[in-house]
Amino acid sequence: MKNIKTYLFVAIYTVISFSSCTKYLDLQPEGKLLEEQVFSSPTNIKAYLNGIYVKLAGAPLYGETLTMIYPEIMAQRYTMTYTSPKAVISQYNSFSTYDYKGAQVSNKMAEIWTNSYNAIFNANRFLDNLAKVPGIIDARTDSTYRGEALAIRAMMHFDLLRLFGPMYSTADSTLLSIPYATSGEVTINPFLKANEVMEHIITDLSRAESLLSNDKTMSTDRKYRFTYYSVKALQARANLYRGNKTEALAAAMVLIQNAAKFPWVTLANINDKQNPDKVFTTEMILGVYNGDLYASTGAQAKFFSSSLADNAILAPNDARMVALYDGNDFRYGNYEQLWVKPGSKNYKTFMKYADIESKTVSYRNTVPLLKLSEMYYIAAECDPNPTTGVAYLNTVRLQRNLGTPVSAAQLTTELTREYQKEFFGEGQLFYYFKRNNLGTIPATSNTTGSVLIGTTLDQMRGKYVVPIPISETNNR
Repeated sequence: MKNIKTYLFVAIYTVISFSSCTKYLDLQPEGKLLEEQVFSSPTNIKAYLNGIYVKLAGAPLYGETLTMIYPEIMAQRYTMTYTSPKAVISQYNSFSTYDYKGAQVSNKMAEIWTNSYNAIFNANRFLDNLAKVPGIIDARTDSTYRGEALAIRAMMHFDLLRLFGPMYSTADSTLLSIPYATSGEVTINPFLKANEVMEHIITDLSRAESLLSNDKTMSTDRKYRFTYYSVKALQARANLYRGNKTEALAAAMVLIQNAAKFPWVTLANINDKQNPDKVFTTEMILGVYNGDLYASTGAQAKFFSSSLADNAILAPNDARMVALYDGNDFRYGNYEQLWVKPGSKNYKTFMKYADIESKTVSYRNTVPLLKLSEMYYIAAECDPNPTTGVAYLNTVRLQRNLGTPVSAAQLTTELTREYQKEFFGEGQLFYYFKRNNLGTIPATSNTTGSVLIGTTLDQMRGKYVVPIPISETNNR
């Protein structure tokens, strides 16, 4: 969390850019003075919060790094070696082998840590400053903004805990993990036990829920910022990670009972040849808008484009994918919107984040973070009655064009398969494996077989627990 003052100036500069208030450029370049000016205007208060969302959506966080790239590589999503030409994707291979001591991985993880706490700091700064200017915005807006900022703070800490924290569903939940930052002042926060961090996360989400509960309307644009429903969805995910299935189920049921607000994507949406909704935004509860997604330096061009050489592209093993997905499953199967086999390759390439023809449809540049399907998976896992649980799972399968239901005896196996199928490029599978303490995980990079994580808890820790950056553990 060093150089945090730099990030404060970045946040304020974002506000200036958003609000087009060039008069601020004539002011003294002092952070405190600039903030006082920003928080004297309802327009600029809104712009400050929007700036935080923009940072979340950027490539260093959810617009790329924390979704489609590094957690996915660590979940063994992509092929790291090829026989023709014989090569290793060296710039990514160290992540797939969990080489946390190597400079490449440790440097990237340090970047993730810094960028995440940057976002947390700006959310805290927003909360602190908002409390100093009562009456600038109306009470309803004030509650909404504070609820959003608290939810952002909770989400960022939760994902830091999932990545850098211990294996929570073991006795390790009482080990030291990460700091929980709640102040907008530059300070060094102590490392807390993982269960203490989780308490803070749940508390912040509860406060956010209360602040956002007066407005339960939904619209397309509200899916790109925290609402009452996205807070409930995050509560479901966090409580399941915590092992509190009762609370996880209760939160998931709020979304399931309001599923009409998040209608299932249709085959027609997927089969639209020019403008398919490949990220299923109708079902999206929360997502980010990455305006650089389709740029020449964006994710599709850098990682997934068919024009990339075999030893540079991120793509799974074709045979393994065919075995995973039923041919009728429109997430892969016989449909060519999310996966395409170009003439230059003998395998399908990932197209979820490729651009579409229309430049005006609302679902361009979107990366989903929370979707309705996950709420059904959580309900399936948490319902004490396996027969009821598998019915939730079969609901999603039916919506994915899989008419044959699975039985209660198949629930655990099929739930794991669904996490593999549903969240490709969304960064959730690694955490599913970690939460369930899986000693072996499917090797999507190979036709058959698994990757050994470990036969003992200590061995699994070496793969599932990313070390805290050295810069954060030294000189504290």
